[in-house]
Amino acid sequence: MFRGWVIVGGAFLVLFFAYGAQYSFGVFFSALLEEFGWSRASLAGAFSLYAALYCVFGFPAGRLTDLWGPRVVIGAGGLLLGTALASMSLVTELWQPYLLYGGVAALGMGTAYVPCNTTVVKWFVQRRGLAVGLASSGGSAGTFALPPLAQLLVTAVGWRTAYVVFGAAIFVVLTLVACVMRRDPESVGLHPDGAPAPAAAGAAERGWPLARAWRTRAFWMLGAAFSATWIPVFVPLVHIVPFARDLGYSALTGAWVVSTLGIGAVAGRLVMGGVSDRLGRRATLAIGMALQAVGFLGFLAAARGPLVLFADTFVFGYSYGTVSTLFPAIVGDFFGRGQTGAIVGFLFALAGAMAGWGPLIAGALHDATGSYSIMWVVGAVFNLLGVALLALSRAPREAPA
Repeated sequence: MFRGWVIVGGAFLVLFFAYGAQYSFGVFFSALLEEFGWSRASLAGAFSLYAALYCVFGFPAGRLTDLWGPRVVIGAGGLLLGTALASMSLVTELWQPYLLYGGVAALGMGTAYVPCNTTVVKWFVQRRGLAVGLASSGGSAGTFALPPLAQLLVTAVGWRTAYVVFGAAIFVVLTLVACVMRRDPESVGLHPDGAPAPAAAGAAERGWPLARAWRTRAFWMLGAAFSATWIPVFVPLVHIVPFARDLGYSALTGAWVVSTLGIGAVAGRLVMGGVSDRLGRRATLAIGMALQAVGFLGFLAAARGPLVLFADTFVFGYSYGTVSTLFPAIVGDFFGRGQTGAIVGFLFALAGAMAGWGPLIAGALHDATGSYSIMWVVGAVFNLLGVALLALSRAPREAPA
């Protein structure tokens, strides 16, 4: 199954650079606040718009991946995302991050998560959890590696030049990697998992069309469960650096906190992806959501010292990596490989559009109260709600059309 693992490697690289740049926003966030004196809520709104729109754009990106394959989609995304980040170096007014980051970068980023993960889902059945875990760990590895690099660049050459470097790197890498990506094994005369012939498949694995899938209770239960866990998920990813600064730590320490989150996410993706192949996707997902609730509550104790802050950030990253990895995998389990891109893209848009509100609300709460404490509690409650909704989710019983 060499070709399948090449696809996994390509997805890893795309997600490494795309998500590494995305979660370096906290580093640039602090630099922009210091230079322009904007409020946290006003600048966080640009990321909230970005988070909502890139998830919404995941739907057409997934549908186009089903139709055209990932090469064209990811290549176009590299152009858009790279151009947007490089253009951020020209920012002088608050509306410009909303246009460049919240709009153009979001359109480019929409071609990363859904096309990469759903393509891997199509190449694997028996080892789907492991394969998606390996591919999606690229995003977490990027979250570990790139924020400290961003902070070093910002310190050495300024945030404007750092944005140019990030934009150019993303354009080059995504354009090159797109060349090796293929839609599914059948498009090159192969079969999932490297099997010499098509494996026997249940009704769901043969593939549900989106128009049939969204008429099922399972579709909307999954959508509700992931919406609940994702509404607050971007809050630590955006606000963790200023949160660490509020606790008295340096900007570089804040960047290493983001990296710790990335380390935890890599561990969650690699470990829990394989575990889900044995324990079951729903049970493993429920564990991830419960751990995410623990992670949110743990931030309330972060003032006790750096060890608590770093340990809790690792827990949050581990749970975040688990949930984001298993989302496309469980959709593939429920509805098959045929239109996975369209189905995952629709649910990603549904849940992600609401996730965009999290950083904005957190910034507004901090501006009003001087603390993130209320937001940490809200994040825990939403994740416990997600566990309850997931417990009520079942794969559809009837056969797809």
